[in-house]
Amino acid sequence: MAFSSTATATILPRSLAFASSTKLFVGQSLLRSSSPRFLSFPTPKTNPRNRLIVSLQSPRAHSSASPSTSATFHGLCYVVGDNIDTDQIIPAEYLTLVPSKPDEYEKLGSYALVGLPASYATRFVEPGEIKTKYAIVIGGANFGCGSSREHAPVALGASGVSAVVAESYARIFFRNSVATGEVYPLESESRLCDECTTGDVVTIELGGSRLINHTTGKEYRLKPIGDAGPVIEAGGIFAYARNTGMIPSN
Repeated sequence: MAFSSTATATILPRSLAFASSTKLFVGQSLLRSSSPRFLSFPTPKTNPRNRLIVSLQSPRAHSSASPSTSATFHGLCYVVGDNIDTDQIIPAEYLTLVPSKPDEYEKLGSYALVGLPASYATRFVEPGEIKTKYAIVIGGANFGCGSSREHAPVALGASGVSAVVAESYARIFFRNSVATGEVYPLESESRLCDECTTGDVVTIELGGSRLINHTTGKEYRLKPIGDAGPVIEAGGIFAYARNTGMIPSN
């Protein structure tokens, strides 16, 4: 799902907007808010995630809205279907975990996708483990529907997921992914959940906007991540604002 000057305001949090020049402006109300609705997340330097990333050569700090072209994610994929909601991604009983605490952040990741129905015979995170062996989640239509909980993309990122590739997203999940910087929410140009199988080895090349399935030998086009790329790469909206001088770095 690429950003555009007309669509971004409906994807990012309501306190964000893009000017016609695509320069990012952060609403003062969001930056100053102490409301419990806005969670605190580990910064990129202290984030305990151990993602399966082949190369991420460009610096995490960006001074422009140009997306990184050198990010490449590689690993096993986990395939789900349509309408995967936030209760399936992270059930409500685990929302008491506080992502800003490293131990609870890891525990949150261990429960990622535990709410999937029994028809998913393969567990996303094996019992007793805190990380998944699947670096990429491939889904169908309306991925991340349901509640507005920020814990959904956080749980996936904490489990070790680098990117989700879906046919389409619930808008709130997409913008929470961007705002928290936990996972790249990428859209496919075709229905990859019918083309790939859990356990396939895949590579995502952000610069080329493509997914390569090494198990089947097929390649698929992805929609460019657009101006969301630098925000996610920075580690979320607050980190991006600090890196670009929109708010004080201290």
